Amino acid sequence: DRPHHHPQNILPLSTSCKYKNKIFLRNRSNMKFTSAFALMMLASASAFAPSVTVPTTTPAQASTSALAMSGVARNPNFSKLIGGYLFPEIGRRRTAYVAANPDMADKIISLGIGDTTQPIPAHILSGLVESASKLGTKEGYSGYGAEQGMGPLRKKIAEKLYNGIIKESEVFVSDGAKCDIMRVQQVFGSGVTTAVQDPSYPVYVDTSVMLGQTGNINPDTKQYDKIVYMPCTDENDFFPDLDNIPKADIIYFCSPNNPTGAAATKEQLEKLVAKCKEQGSILVFDAAYAPFIRSEGVPKSIFEIEGARDVAIEVNSFSKYAGFTGVRLGWTIVPDELTFSDGTPVRDDFNRIMTTAFNGASNIVQGGGMACLDDEGLAEINTLIDYYLGNAKLLKDAMESIGYKVYGGTDAPYVFVKLPEGKSSWGTFSEILEKAQVVTIPGAGFGPGGEGYLRLSAFAPRDTVIEACERLKKVFS
Repeated sequence: DRPHHHPQNILPLSTSCKYKNKIFLRNRSNMKFTSAFALMMLASASAFAPSVTVPTTTPAQASTSALAMSGVARNPNFSKLIGGYLFPEIGRRRTAYVAANPDMADKIISLGIGDTTQPIPAHILSGLVESASKLGTKEGYSGYGAEQGMGPLRKKIAEKLYNGIIKESEVFVSDGAKCDIMRVQQVFGSGVTTAVQDPSYPVYVDTSVMLGQTGNINPDTKQYDKIVYMPCTDENDFFPDLDNIPKADIIYFCSPNNPTGAAATKEQLEKLVAKCKEQGSILVFDAAYAPFIRSEGVPKSIFEIEGARDVAIEVNSFSKYAGFTGVRLGWTIVPDELTFSDGTPVRDDFNRIMTTAFNGASNIVQGGGMACLDDEGLAEINTLIDYYLGNAKLLKDAMESIGYKVYGGTDAPYVFVKLPEGKSSWGTFSEILEKAQVVTIPGAGFGPGGEGYLRLSAFAPRDTVIEACERLKKVFS
């Protein structure tokens, strides 16, 4: 169950052949080979060569064989998924546009997927470089580490990001929040009812479908049966009416929210925790955009709310903190107090998932994570966040100047634009791509509650954001 190695006493094919050739060349001047010995050598060499079977099938038979299917039935849950995952679909449509308009390829500006674009800052980068360099020394080399993450990094996350309100033993370091959401789903299994904000990050819904928690999608509502959709629109300040939603076992909640950009207040989160306690639900709180919060009194962690340790799990990531979208490093907090109905600690089962199906985050990357949480690293993170929030302000101002209602962009890197009555989000996406060569994200891609909205990402470089604003003004004015 570990990486395969050649048996100690058997050389690989290429090595063994070269070895025999060297022996032959070294001794040929002193040896007289008989034909029998030559045949013996040939037979010996063939023992190391892969056996070759001459095909006896006709071309027609081979074609039929290639088309044969396995006897394994497809997981029926995957057949419930409608279309592809949102962001690859955006990429597909962009590619199709460029293929039809090759002269426009260099003019495309992306305000779509929330992928960071600024270089990793110097101090944080030094942590990655130093960790990589250590692997080239006898003293600094390290192999497999703890699946839960390096002890010093877990401690630093608890102290620097949570001010000691959680324990280092409750921190599970991973390769990102998105991956951890699936791991959390595996802990819960197929027998639970899930609630999601509508609109919301597609991963919550899609993983629920994959795990078998849902029925089929309703073609009229475009919602999956057995999922509780909590409407979050401008009409309710992007916070669900908790008194009028059905009971759910697991509630997924993202703040600051993707895609709406809304950051829940302390009072709102207190109501959410109270609701979970009242009905015995577990709250999965996605705090991936926490460092963008600048408003006073807005919680960056659910564990700032009294009682949350009894009901909540929190997932988070360095992706947007430090430009680690390609580096991959995140963490999940599972408090000791959180238990299943039989008293089993949820932490124990999540730990089992991590130790069974994960070998731990890269040693190199965790070194980068340590540098992120140095005082110098935290200062660099704040500079990056300010840069992207500056982009968000430009986008928000531009759309408001055209006359649109705009949400988010203050405590989040996303600007959520309300479209005029009757305009569809996918239709507007296509119109902007064709007329302005700007990629956006249609709100409907985040669920039916997102129809009539458009999401703009502030993660593009500043000069392209400025150019995008000018193009959008021309198209919509």
